[in-house]
Amino acid sequence: MSSPGQEVDGERSEVDSVAPRMRAAQLLRVRAIWITPLAVASVLVFLMTLFYIGSVVNPVGHLSGLPVALSNEDQGATVLGQHIDIGAQVASGLRDSRAVSSRLSLHTVTLSQAESQMNSNDAYATIVIPPGFTASLLSAYGLAPASASPGGKPTVRLLTNPRSGSIGVELASGVAEPGLHAASLEVGRQLSEEASKLGRTPGAGVSAANPLTVATSAFNPLPPNSALGLSAFYISLLAIMCGFLGAILVNTTVDAALGYGTTEIGPKWSQRMPVAISRWHTLLSKWVVALAIMPVLTGVLLLVAVGLLGMNAPFVGELWLFTSFAGIVIALGTLALFAALGAIGQMIALLLFVYLALASSGGTIPLEALPSALRFVANFEPLRQVLDAVRAILYFGATGDAGLTRGVVMTSIGLVFWLIVGFAVTNFYDRKGLDRAPDELVDYVHQSALAYTGGARAQDPASPGGPPSNRQGPTGT
Repeated sequence: MSSPGQEVDGERSEVDSVAPRMRAAQLLRVRAIWITPLAVASVLVFLMTLFYIGSVVNPVGHLSGLPVALSNEDQGATVLGQHIDIGAQVASGLRDSRAVSSRLSLHTVTLSQAESQMNSNDAYATIVIPPGFTASLLSAYGLAPASASPGGKPTVRLLTNPRSGSIGVELASGVAEPGLHAASLEVGRQLSEEASKLGRTPGAGVSAANPLTVATSAFNPLPPNSALGLSAFYISLLAIMCGFLGAILVNTTVDAALGYGTTEIGPKWSQRMPVAISRWHTLLSKWVVALAIMPVLTGVLLLVAVGLLGMNAPFVGELWLFTSFAGIVIALGTLALFAALGAIGQMIALLLFVYLALASSGGTIPLEALPSALRFVANFEPLRQVLDAVRAILYFGATGDAGLTRGVVMTSIGLVFWLIVGFAVTNFYDRKGLDRAPDELVDYVHQSALAYTGGARAQDPASPGGPPSNRQGPTGT
């Protein structure tokens, strides 16, 4: 390009001297090219490792408040005028056990209420003490007539809810089963003492010291082709990535069209002349493009996942609408960060929408097994909100109380937040005159381009063809 003060006479000016080409040896002496990538990458790797490994390294140690329902249907039994209720004793023992209560949040409900909770994604499992539980135990130890017992071994059912998450179910079972084993040992000790006083012995097939049997079964098994309960997590993550990657491409493309970025394909490089445009109108243009392309991107996502790979999705229309909405919010947020922070906005978006979001989503490790800091972050991190809604759509009949309502509301709040941030920041910059390129510089670049091309009139940037590339005028610099 022409330098300031260089005379432009309508012809391509002669260049008296050519800047020497830099060699690799010279470039490698520049400290910034070593320090900047090392420092930035080190910070990113530190935070990425802290988030990822911190969320999975010790889920049992961090486990607290995992929701599990407790349904005691036992009515007890009356023997020799004395009412005995072992079911209530077992339930009370579980609630009072520090090993259980410090990790699980036990809600004592009826069986129908427990089933409703599991159908609403509000419980990972239900401990069911069945009717006739006391009678069957007393009969097994010879402390009550066999006719008073419903028959069979004294059994406690553990109904799991795999649609809420396989690891959450494992954690719930891993706490509930030892708790029931401890209760069984205590019940066995007490009944053995009573039986011994009366000279009675337990019946065949019943362990005097450990009489209870725990029968584990899935309450509502996962549908086929659901990735063992991980399809909701992966669809949610891909929807977030559609928004994030789409925003990066939109940002690059629009900036290149406006002359604030370069286009490089293989050895081919081009640079359009910069256009005088406010920051707000630049961001608005990017938002409109992102809004238009996001439903297409999420449509391709579901076309491959459901149409090509056969993933189970009974409400694919609702799934497409919500993932499109989620992708739009992430795209608008990423573009707002670009507008506010420039190139560093991409790294901040990567930390917020990918690294930190993955660690706090509850997609693999349930929220109740995360460190307290990540559990707090999960209240507003977008992936957690998206996952709640997608899981409800895929596994719980697209019902609002299973997480869909919360996901839509929280994602809508995110949309409003990023719209306000983008509008406020860009308008503040515009009012302060903080243009991306001052008008004088834009005019100078155009004049230099005209001088370089021999005075040919530059193409109007507002024309359908857009600003000229170096093939039409100025060389890339």
